[in-house]
Amino acid sequence: MSHIAVERNRRRQMNEHLKVLRSLTPSFYIKRGDQASIIGGAIEFIKELHEVLQSLEAKKRRKSLSPSPTPSPRPLLQLTPSPPLNNPYDSDIVKELGACCNSPVADVEAKISGSNVLLRTLSKRIPGQVIKIITVLERLAFEILHLNISSMEDTVLYSFVIKIGFDCQLSVEELAFEVQQSFYQDITY
Repeated sequence: MSHIAVERNRRRQMNEHLKVLRSLTPSFYIKRGDQASIIGGAIEFIKELHEVLQSLEAKKRRKSLSPSPTPSPRPLLQLTPSPPLNNPYDSDIVKELGACCNSPVADVEAKISGSNVLLRTLSKRIPGQVIKIITVLERLAFEILHLNISSMEDTVLYSFVIKIGFDCQLSVEELAFEVQQSFYQDITY
């Protein structure tokens, strides 16, 4: 009898924790309502938050080390992967090619993932900036599959998933640089 009560209490606590975890995780990350999807979605969300934190810390370090006045594109042959977690999704991790173009105004990262490009920009909140980025992407004939906007105080992270066309002749370095240039349109110093 005692064992049944202990197990019932454990299941009740697990369900309560899963409800809290689901409520703290944006619905985009959770595909279905089962336990594995909730936990997997929370892991992906935490990974993205970790990347945002690393980007913010890197930006803070750059600002304290006398930032350069112009954007400087730099290619990355392999982006540093997150520390591996013991889950079934680890077998799907592949090396990705990417580029960063950072400046005092914004950090831009573009990386190829399969037939898509993952584009992220991190900057202070600039009214109308997302429209400028979308305009650049449309001018370059990219199809935007998904846009996620995350903000904290006066900082905003735009994360795009962009479909690569068969006739695309643009490198990820050129894409990152073009998007970086959108931050300098109509800026007065």
